[in-house]
Amino acid sequence: MKPSHPEHAAPAHGAAMQQIAPVICYPVDGLPRPDLAPFRVARADWQKLSETLVPARDARCFDVPAGHFFRITSVEGPQVGDLNLWNAQDLHERFYSGKTRALHGTHLSTGDRMWTAHPYLRPMALITDDSLDWYGFDAFGGAVHDVIGTRCDPYTHNLLSKGGQYHHCCHSNLTRALADARALPLAEAERHVHDVLNVFMCTGFTRDTGQYFMKASPVRPGDYLEFFAEIDLLGALSACPGGDCSSEHSSDSAACHPLLVEVFRPLAPPAGWVSPMVNGYDRSHGRNG
Repeated sequence: MKPSHPEHAAPAHGAAMQQIAPVICYPVDGLPRPDLAPFRVARADWQKLSETLVPARDARCFDVPAGHFFRITSVEGPQVGDLNLWNAQDLHERFYSGKTRALHGTHLSTGDRMWTAHPYLRPMALITDDSLDWYGFDAFGGAVHDVIGTRCDPYTHNLLSKGGQYHHCCHSNLTRALADARALPLAEAERHVHDVLNVFMCTGFTRDTGQYFMKASPVRPGDYLEFFAEIDLLGALSACPGGDCSSEHSSDSAACHPLLVEVFRPLAPPAGWVSPMVNGYDRSHGRNG
């Protein structure tokens, strides 16, 4: 974090530099905002295809064909979840939280898309409904559904606890779930686990030190986050061992609850929707020949 007492004095032009207005890195004027009306029409007569109950402090995988919806719901008590998504046919094409953050901001909601990693960089899921959109940003700068946190993991736990071994961090939960779903050795499955969408988690950055913080999630039973699969998806969801993350994570003392994942098949695809192709960049990287 930045020092509270810098060792170097500001130069003469320092104050002026601090007053320069920021420039948005990725202006999204060229990124079409999806028209949600066709998706809501398609949702009206959907049929449930499957459901997966994710146990507390554990994870499960689920499949969502392109053109289908899935919904993550709090069912028993306040609980946050860590979500990984992959192309169901190619685990190398996976959710890219950093680029999603750069395009849509630190926290996602209705109308935002989740994007795949390079070299594919295409939409993989569209958020079509969010029962917690009322929360917005609070007085601390906190909001829900972030793409700024990585996931709780046993390596950081080991580092900060001076050698502690904890096996139900979201990273480990997702690793076990993927290994089971694709019959992979744990070491191979772990290489595919990636930074997450923190579903229902309320987070932000402190204004004085810029540190990542969490606070009690506003999620309650019945709250949900809903998605439309733009490509064939394999998903993995971990019900975080921090519960609602009001005090700590990677803990067996926090009150934790399961999460429900439901997959729905619409009677017809949304009008005008076409599954996106992979990114059109030629991948020459300036070397043509």
